[in-house]
Amino acid sequence: MLILKVRAYFPIRPRCTLRLSLHRSYLHPVRSFTVTPISDYHKMDAVTITNDPSLPTSAAQDAGKIDHQKSSNKIQVASHNQYTTPRLLSSEVDPNPMIQFQKWLSSALHPQEGQPEVHEPEAMTICTSSPTGVPSARVVLLKQADDTGFVFYTNYNSRKSRELASNPYASIAIYWRELSRSVRVVGKAEKVSREESMEYFDLRPRGSQIGAWASRQSEVLEDEHVLEDRVKAIEKKFEGRKVECPEFWGGWRIVPFEVEFWSGQPSRLHDRLRYTRAEGDSQSLWKIDRLSP
Repeated sequence: MLILKVRAYFPIRPRCTLRLSLHRSYLHPVRSFTVTPISDYHKMDAVTITNDPSLPTSAAQDAGKIDHQKSSNKIQVASHNQYTTPRLLSSEVDPNPMIQFQKWLSSALHPQEGQPEVHEPEAMTICTSSPTGVPSARVVLLKQADDTGFVFYTNYNSRKSRELASNPYASIAIYWRELSRSVRVVGKAEKVSREESMEYFDLRPRGSQIGAWASRQSEVLEDEHVLEDRVKAIEKKFEGRKVECPEFWGGWRIVPFEVEFWSGQPSRLHDRLRYTRAEGDSQSLWKIDRLSP
C-alpha cells in the first residue's frame, strides 16, 4: 500500500520546502538463507547464495548477476557497471545546494516519460557516532527538505537520537541506483519544533501512530510476542479516539555545511560537485568545488 501526498514549494527566495507525506506498508516474503560458518569454507567447492524458491524472480536474477570469485574465506564481487548519466556541470547547477537537491529529488519522485522509476527515493542512510567516535549507520526516510536542512522523524530514545543528543554531527548518504545519482551530506543535527512533529504525526496512518507508542526503539525484546502485546495495549488505550503524538517521538533536522552531488560517468570518471560553507553560517554564499572521482 502506498499513500502518496507530496507538497512542493519552489519560491525564488527566501524559502524553499519540499515535504514528503509518503507512507509505505512493507509486506515482504520471509527469506531463508544457507549460512556457512567461516571455519567450514575450506570444505566448499564454491561460494553460493541460496534463496527460498518462493522469492520473486527479480531477487534470483539480481543474485545471478553477481560474479563470485572462489576463495577459501571470502566472497569477491567482480562486476563492473558502466554509467552513462548526463554530465553534472557547475555552470548548470543551482548556487544553493538545497534547491539543487529538491530538483534532483523531484525528478526521482516524478520521472519524466522514458525515465526509470526510482524505488523509494526518500530512503537515506544516516550515520551518527558516539561521543568516542564509534559510528553507526541505518536507513531512514526523508520527510522534508527545506532551505534549512533535511528532516526525518524517529523515537527520541533510539540509539541514533541518543547519539545525536551527545554528538550532534551526522552524515547522510542517498543513492538513486536507477538514475546513477548520489547525494552526500555532512551537518549538525537539531530537533524540529514540537509543533512540526505533531503536525507530521497527525499525517501518519493510525497503525504507524500506534507503532510509535508501542516500540521502545533500539531496546532488546525478549521475544516477538512482547511487541505484539504492547501494540494491543496501545490500541485499547486509544480506542475510539485520536492517537496523540508521544513526547518521546519527533523530528531531527540535519543542517548541512557540506553537500556533495555525484553523477556516475563511464570508466569511473564520475562527476562530483561539493558545496561548502562555514558551520552555522546561513547568510554567505556556498562555495562549489569539483572533486576528482
